[in-house]
Amino acid sequence: MIRTERLTLVPATVALLDADLRGRADLARALDADVPDDWPPELLERGALEWTRTQVRAHPDAPDWWMSYVLCDGTLIGTAGYKGPPDASGTVEVGYSMLPAHRRRGYATEATRALIARAFADASVTRVIAETRPELAPSIGVLAKCGFRFIGEGSEPAVIRYERRRDETA
Repeated sequence: MIRTERLTLVPATVALLDADLRGRADLARALDADVPDDWPPELLERGALEWTRTQVRAHPDAPDWWMSYVLCDGTLIGTAGYKGPPDASGTVEVGYSMLPAHRRRGYATEATRALIARAFADASVTRVIAETRPELAPSIGVLAKCGFRFIGEGSEPAVIRYERRRDETA
């Protein structure tokens, strides 16, 4: 778990992901947290949960390098995490998605800063990347606040990529 001033990031285990896939009530029990009626965030699709579950199962040696559930005061407010362990070049990717009622309060920035710190605590990580869509100005703002810089096109159409290198300060 990662704890910040206001947040707790709970790594997604197979059991938590299974509970999420079954529904809000099961997820609430598994997390021992309130799960709002509008769960999940619009960018957290069933396919992403299933992909994450497959990855967590396939990489039991890297449990902290995947998605985490973000809790604030006992309420599930979103997700934030990695898209896997560092690759051979030392790159790790972060992502985040908050429920609409919990946006514009600095939670995504706080969670992302914690993920960056945790990533750079691993000596093999040389850079952290993130991708977003060019029309998502609030997401771009989170990345700017966290010291990322724009580097170009992302891994799929209509996506742009940002990076933060270990030797750069925020």
